[in-house]
Amino acid sequence: MFDRWESKLTRQAYADALVELGNEDNRVVVFDADLAASTLTRQFAQAHPDRFFDMGIAEQGMVGTAAGLALMGFRPFITSYAMFVAGRGWELIRQQCSYGEAGVVIVGAHGGISVGKDGPTHQSTEDLALMRVLPNLSVVVPCDYWETFKVVKYAGRTRAPFYFRIGREPVPSLTKPDDPWELGRANTLAEGTDITLIACGLAVAIALEARDQLGQEGISARVLNMHTLKPLDRSAIAAAQHDTRAIVTIEEHSVIGGLGSAVAEVVAQSENPVPLRIVGVQDRFLESGPPEDLLEIAGLTARHVASTVRNLIEA
Repeated sequence: MFDRWESKLTRQAYADALVELGNEDNRVVVFDADLAASTLTRQFAQAHPDRFFDMGIAEQGMVGTAAGLALMGFRPFITSYAMFVAGRGWELIRQQCSYGEAGVVIVGAHGGISVGKDGPTHQSTEDLALMRVLPNLSVVVPCDYWETFKVVKYAGRTRAPFYFRIGREPVPSLTKPDDPWELGRANTLAEGTDITLIACGLAVAIALEARDQLGQEGISARVLNMHTLKPLDRSAIAAAQHDTRAIVTIEEHSVIGGLGSAVAEVVAQSENPVPLRIVGVQDRFLESGPPEDLLEIAGLTARHVASTVRNLIEA
């Protein structure tokens, strides 16, 4: 899908960082819901079999057990497809991790529509909204391999509840091992003066491609990698409002409740609101199909983003 960049799996970064974290800290334990071969947590199971637990297809039981171990001083990572860990597990995440302040790291694998042919039953486009609404819970969507690696290492060293999403397909390598990463601090990947594109996860690459298209037309676009949805980088949004004329958000998630909603809440309550548009999955289910086809159907391409920017600027 993104031929100009080398691509890697974010779930591979998750597995690599998890094994390294387990080597460093024997309090790290990992739970999976019968998907270890797919989420790649099997690598942790091979390296640390005494600290890996396959809970079967039982996300609620997995959350509850992990919460108990967290309260005993362990740092549990729980992994399942985003659709199921955030969906079936939501009540337990709310009651035991959010309200109970149990330090569990919740990992939603195969998030978004790029899970492709698994179809709408597995295409989670609501997980970020479900997690973002919960108090005491950080919500992160890393954009590539190295950012995912850093998120895993950070999450393992904190003691608060934490949710992050990884994908199924390889994504472009946009960051380097020594690039800075900080929870709640957006990274500016490109400067611009006319409009700001704010994206997370897979959509960061889409934003950069759209920027290139717009540049050929004389439109200067800033690109922000807003990897943390909660806590949100309000200062980066304020700077975008001050420095550029409008904002467009891009996300592999429903246009309801995710990154776009989070940014809109800040902009609408600010002293200097600017025009804003949200590019994401509309209020619908998609079908089964190749990831690139589904992104096209959903309007999640650089061409669609560039068109949104043109219409916004010309309005």
